[in-house]
Amino acid sequence: QVQLVESGGGLVQTGDSLLLSCGVAGRAVAAAAMGWFRQASGKEREFVAGITWTGDTYVVDSVKGRFTISRDTDKNTVYLQMNSLKPDDTAVYYCATSRFPTQMRTAVVDYNSWGQGTQVTVSS
Repeated sequence: QVQLVESGGGLVQTGDSLLLSCGVAGRAVAAAAMGWFRQASGKEREFVAGITWTGDTYVVDSVKGRFTISRDTDKNTVYLQMNSLKPDDTAVYYCATSRFPTQMRTAVVDYNSWGQGTQVTVSS
């Protein structure tokens, strides 16, 4: 059974940075595709960034140049570095493992294990 635990969220001001971490148990991140999603209040969960088992990364246009996804295979942890945060980034952030380790998938249905989420709030 795969377990994911996110941490690092909090209340910050516009322009600040946060580093989200996702610790994974039960599956090696080096052999998995992982994704970060977010869900703002009243909105659908949306893909933010992903990393395949080969280390290829992708971020959506709305966070490009501000967010970076990475992983530490020794710690079996995936990270989301978030810089220049904006109020629109306010959401619960989730990490998840993909059903397709070699592909970059962005749909919620393509991910089968999820963490509990961590709240990120950006004040103006």
